[in-house]
Amino acid sequence: MNNTEFATLPLAPALIDNLASLEYVQMTPIQAQSLPLILEGKDIIAKAKTGSGKTAAFGLGLLSRLDVSLLEVQALVLCPTRELADQVAREVRRLARTLANVKLVTLCGGSPSAPQSASLAFGAHIVVGTPGRILKHLDKGTLRLANLNTLVLDEADRMLDMGFTDEINRVIEHAPRHRQTLLFSATYPEGIAQMSQGVQRAPVEVSVEAQHRADAISQTLYEVAPELRREALATLLSHYAPTSAVVFCNTKRACQEVSEHLSGLGFSALSLNGDLEQRERDQVLIRFANQSASVLVATDVAARGLDIKELAAVINYDLPQDPEVHVHRIGRTGRAGQQGLALSLYSPRDAHRVNLIEEYQQATIPQGTLAELDSTLAPQAPAMVTLSLAAGRKSKIRAGDILGALTGEGGIAGSQVGKIDITEMHSYVAVHRDSAKQALKRLQEGKIKGRSVRVRKL
Repeated sequence: MNNTEFATLPLAPALIDNLASLEYVQMTPIQAQSLPLILEGKDIIAKAKTGSGKTAAFGLGLLSRLDVSLLEVQALVLCPTRELADQVAREVRRLARTLANVKLVTLCGGSPSAPQSASLAFGAHIVVGTPGRILKHLDKGTLRLANLNTLVLDEADRMLDMGFTDEINRVIEHAPRHRQTLLFSATYPEGIAQMSQGVQRAPVEVSVEAQHRADAISQTLYEVAPELRREALATLLSHYAPTSAVVFCNTKRACQEVSEHLSGLGFSALSLNGDLEQRERDQVLIRFANQSASVLVATDVAARGLDIKELAAVINYDLPQDPEVHVHRIGRTGRAGQQGLALSLYSPRDAHRVNLIEEYQQATIPQGTLAELDSTLAPQAPAMVTLSLAAGRKSKIRAGDILGALTGEGGIAGSQVGKIDITEMHSYVAVHRDSAKQALKRLQEGKIKGRSVRVRKL
């Protein structure tokens, strides 16, 4: 397909108009390869990394098949984590905003199931969620898939890694045999082919390799003795001083130990691991995305669904077993025309992993010397501070209400307010560090929508 403009696709005018308003003009490579096939009704296996535009590809596909007059579940998107499900739901809602009365419900663990059942009772066209919680609603009878026409398995490789195969198969038992099934995966382990055979009919394979412009990401390897790895990481962060960095560890335990070590040295570091309660996970992701924490220490599974457009650096505290995972890790930096930095620590026993990565990339990675780096620079405090409000969507709070409360007469300047995130029960607003004390006092002493709201600094 030579012309990669969305306007060339057989989409409803309302969808085309909305894409134009979102400034979605040219399709990304995965969209150009998969969307025509999806719109023809074919099952596909698509290999594409996070940030490639895959959500818009399957989102436009399922929206194009939707009969809004039929208030039944017609599309189901299975995701490995709540974070990814929330991200997918936001994007599908944006794509659907010019279609009247499209109802989307998110079903994930970590939230009470009763309000979800109540939402389903009112009817839904699209459901996005995690396999375990979706299966729970299917077993209870609060979710029915008799009218399902599109099933999406998003980040199928991670769902395999996380042991969701049985749950996915049980979900599919509730779905009609005649449906379109779209399988998206960042990597292509052996289990994907087996999964596809069980759920798809004559799927077409589409692949966009995870390659990055050689000049977009600057990679450097640093050899270090295993017992000096944490000190080496602190040296990298001190010398390069990235405004935002994701540090990848291979285990949850390492994540916790590394983030505690960095925090003890004065770095603004947070850990993202599977042991956190859902609200804690939400807060960690929000604080990192809104620039009120500068270092996120995470495993590959925990970091799925994390999409920070201007990530300054990726640091491999541990090298991954799979060289393809290395490419996906470092591909999170150097996006949107920005220059990215990818730094990797390794010990002599990791030499075979380095060889595999260089073979896979078909390029050697430059070696750096830790002794030449300046480790005396003090950690810089993040530019922003997050304020947490004990009121969210359930209280009908909107971003404009919070902004108005902060910037009204005698308030802080609008330029001092950053990202505002609103969840079911809480809201979070990032404010510049210089204005944090004034902003906190203003929200504590003022009112939002005519009532006082409990506010604290995270």
